[in-house]
Amino acid sequence: MPWPSRKRDKGAVADKKEPDAKIAKTEEETSDKEEEEEKSTKPPAGGSKSGWKNWKKTKESDSGGEESKITYCHWLLKSEPESRLEKGVDVKFSIDDLKVQPNQTTFWEGVRNYQARNFLRAMKLGQQAFFYHSNCKEPGVVGIVKVVKEAYPDHTQFDPKDPHYDSSSRKENPKWSMVDVQFVRMTKRFIPLSEIKTHYQAHKANGGPLKNMMLFTRQRLSVQPLTQEEFDFVLSLEEEKPH
Repeated sequence: MPWPSRKRDKGAVADKKEPDAKIAKTEEETSDKEEEEEKSTKPPAGGSKSGWKNWKKTKESDSGGEESKITYCHWLLKSEPESRLEKGVDVKFSIDDLKVQPNQTTFWEGVRNYQARNFLRAMKLGQQAFFYHSNCKEPGVVGIVKVVKEAYPDHTQFDPKDPHYDSSSRKENPKWSMVDVQFVRMTKRFIPLSEIKTHYQAHKANGGPLKNMMLFTRQRLSVQPLTQEEFDFVLSLEEEKPH
């Protein structure tokens, strides 16, 4: 019996710590027209080997002095650690729930936003992602998972009893995809959204690896890409004492 669908995109809200977030369009408003537009946003696979400390040097070394094309090779996956009913089903799923799964592995289902779906489809075997507790009293990064199976059809779209059932999707041409992820480790400490936001604001003002981080530019996406520099910088925070 699979776990109930818990990785929410449609109608997602910004984290409770971000009540002032200004979003031009909620995922609930995503249309078929946007689906075509989002196809072009699929990020390239692969990754930069430069760490966040070499971020400025890497940018300056590009021909003509222009920034290089952004390459995403890591991810951030939001899931809700606190109970919340959606169409009568509890969508709670914390990293502790993942750890007790067989082989500490689960399918990442229930994504109903075209851009987030395209990000799922762009994931490559072995790539790592932050497991992020969302829509809770204290949102933030709690651990690391890795992709152990690349995108394939999300079975919940065909289940009328599932809160993420999509009557418009056909088995011969499924709209929605999912991947399998496996627990890697807990971060050495909880890295709260508030702390990451402080660095984001500094980097946005003065330049730095987090200046374009989607966690703040597209808060409502439950599946988000990270550059190597973004991933390295956030991970480096686990070594620092919490403020």
